[in-house]
Amino acid sequence: MKISVIISTYNAEEWLTKVLQGYQHQTWRDFEVIVADDGSRPSTKELVERFAADYPVPLRHIWHEDQGYRRQEILNQAILIAEHDYILFTDGDCIPRKDFVEVHARHAEKGRFLSGGYCKLSMKLSKAIAAEDIRSGNCFDLSWLKSQDKLGLSNTLKLGAGEFTARLLDSITTARASFNNCNSSAWKADLLAINGYDERMKYGGPDRELGERLENYGVMGKQIRHRAVCVHLDHSRGYKTQESVQANLDIRAKTRNEKIIRTPYGIDKLA
Repeated sequence: MKISVIISTYNAEEWLTKVLQGYQHQTWRDFEVIVADDGSRPSTKELVERFAADYPVPLRHIWHEDQGYRRQEILNQAILIAEHDYILFTDGDCIPRKDFVEVHARHAEKGRFLSGGYCKLSMKLSKAIAAEDIRSGNCFDLSWLKSQDKLGLSNTLKLGAGEFTARLLDSITTARASFNNCNSSAWKADLLAINGYDERMKYGGPDRELGERLENYGVMGKQIRHRAVCVHLDHSRGYKTQESVQANLDIRAKTRNEKIIRTPYGIDKLA
């Protein structure tokens, strides 16, 4: 199975470096990486080009001008250019465990999207992770992580679960199988059918709204939050505003109440 991995980013070269290193060491090799860049400075493009010169899988960078938070627009462009029929979405601050792409590939299922989660790290831990820790898997090892800083119960469960326990935890968790941009995957045909992301939406739930339209279309979420493991590096969220969050909540409520499938504010106007 071939997969297109879409990584969103904005002016975070230190974190993106670690994420791209994570995709260098995947057990599954039939994938491409597209860095969807929401207007970063030129050094982000230069970073991706340096990696692409000697990367184990195809690596591309797409960019649009910085006009404020427009992540949904660049993600829609990335969907359009994705080479493969299945798309895995993640962020430029989420380092994947070596089996990350493989887990998504093995659990992909027609009529479903996959819902993963993340292990949010402190800034101290985020800074402590070096290239060798990613290659060796230290940054997913409970003993190593706890030697650097504290870990909460949720992270301990996700990182410490073996295959059987992870499957069990995914079957009994009360967390909803929602679409999470840091760790979710879906068929490209389904994403095109609902017209991709709603580009009116800023930070605060546009990925969940996309998942809700997938559900209205009949594509339901499948829980893999304890099996598809990535660690989330710490950062501030200066782009988050109460106004944007409330506007997004209003759009999501309309999507659910009116069973909207296809947004008029998505991919079509780009094609």
